[in-house]
Amino acid sequence: MDPQPIYRRLASHYRDAIESGTLATGDRFPSMRTLMSRHEISLSTALQVCRQLENDGWLEARPRSGNFVRQPRRTSPRPLSEPLPGQPLDPAQYVGINARVSEFIARGRQAEVKANLSGARCAPSLYPGEALKNAATRALRHDPDLMVKVSPHNGNPEFRNVLARRAMANGMLIAADDIVVTQGCIEALNLALRAVTQPGDIVAVESPTFYGLLQILESLGLRALEIPTSPQTGISLEALELATQTHEPIAALVVVPHLQNPLGSIMPDAHQARLVEFCANHGIPLIEDDTYSALADGDTPLKALKSWDKTGNVIHCASLHKVLAPGLRLGWMSAGRWQGRVEMLKHVQSRNNEELSQQAASHFMGSGAYDRHLRRLRVALSNQREQTAAAIVNHFPGGTRLNHPNGGLSLWVELPGQLSSALLFDAALTEGILIAPGVMFSNSNRFAHFIRLNCGWPYNPEIERAVKRLGQLCAGLLPPD
Repeated sequence: MDPQPIYRRLASHYRDAIESGTLATGDRFPSMRTLMSRHEISLSTALQVCRQLENDGWLEARPRSGNFVRQPRRTSPRPLSEPLPGQPLDPAQYVGINARVSEFIARGRQAEVKANLSGARCAPSLYPGEALKNAATRALRHDPDLMVKVSPHNGNPEFRNVLARRAMANGMLIAADDIVVTQGCIEALNLALRAVTQPGDIVAVESPTFYGLLQILESLGLRALEIPTSPQTGISLEALELATQTHEPIAALVVVPHLQNPLGSIMPDAHQARLVEFCANHGIPLIEDDTYSALADGDTPLKALKSWDKTGNVIHCASLHKVLAPGLRLGWMSAGRWQGRVEMLKHVQSRNNEELSQQAASHFMGSGAYDRHLRRLRVALSNQREQTAAAIVNHFPGGTRLNHPNGGLSLWVELPGQLSSALLFDAALTEGILIAPGVMFSNSNRFAHFIRLNCGWPYNPEIERAVKRLGQLCAGLLPPD
């Protein structure tokens, strides 16, 4: 059975029809009523089909006229392939992964970088800096001793109230008292892993996964078990089930259900429910990294894994680092049945967070200005991803493949001909272009021919030149036919 949501399958069907010429450029696309009748789907699903094709550049909506087939700039690369759930899984000690990642990071910092495409962050201009400054000023005016008194245990109460109220939109019913404010999501993940594991334990992770998580695992003396992950639906439940049958006990599972870093996948609701139930039934603590979900296209909030949790087995970790203000380093977590242990570990590890940033964020997030900011940010990122993807299509060699995420900050690109991303990193860095090579995102060599490109900065001629040059370097590194 095809694991993809029906709207993606139908969008792929119509994309094939356009590519084959069955639907020609300028043709009127079937109406919503026709799609609903022809495929026996709901209006919501029909809208998702059209939205997917429009986001991918295959349709354009004309006011009061309907949807029409659009001429793509060039034949678009095929999407990334799905993983093989039955491939052998080996727990990796991750000895040296921190050294490898640190080397790439250090070389990037030492180089004279003209175009930084390596991160997963937005330009400062896309964040509400002036509004947050005004919010901080009001907080200090209201409480002049704010910076010279001890901050509250677990975080500012009003900030935690705002977080709890906003969590309801993602399907979570969390009391403010069950929230611990952290130094970004990185500290939250550290605390979650320390709460449920011991050195030497196996922790299941997505493959590929964020290199920062791999560094955390190594620093805690944990072994990682990479589970194949779909660019569309997230971690393979079949591969996870196989892993529980063929390996030592898994002490915890860490996943990014929405806009997974680096794949950009969004886990469907049914997939989430099955994952939460599976982990609860097998006694595997499930750690949710919810860093990116607010950056998903559209105004409908995505349901968190925690929303399916009935036993306290899900530890929800989140951050405002990507969506509101990187400089504040604000994260938070709700640890379910490990809440007491996490609070103790937080006190031991770093004590309470400073309060000024929490009050500033609380004032801003408690108003409609935060929702308006998120809408503007999502629209900007969608345009920037589309422009970057179009540049890749136009300038990279044939055989290049990439994901088409419905939100987020980056694109995951598969280089043609199994080209080494480390070689491309070296060649690009000599010309002042910084990228994130795929070897940073796994301890295996499965992703050595991938790169992650940041789309968080407004697209401009400098970025266009950098992407074009990357394509030229890529072509130059390929062996002759």
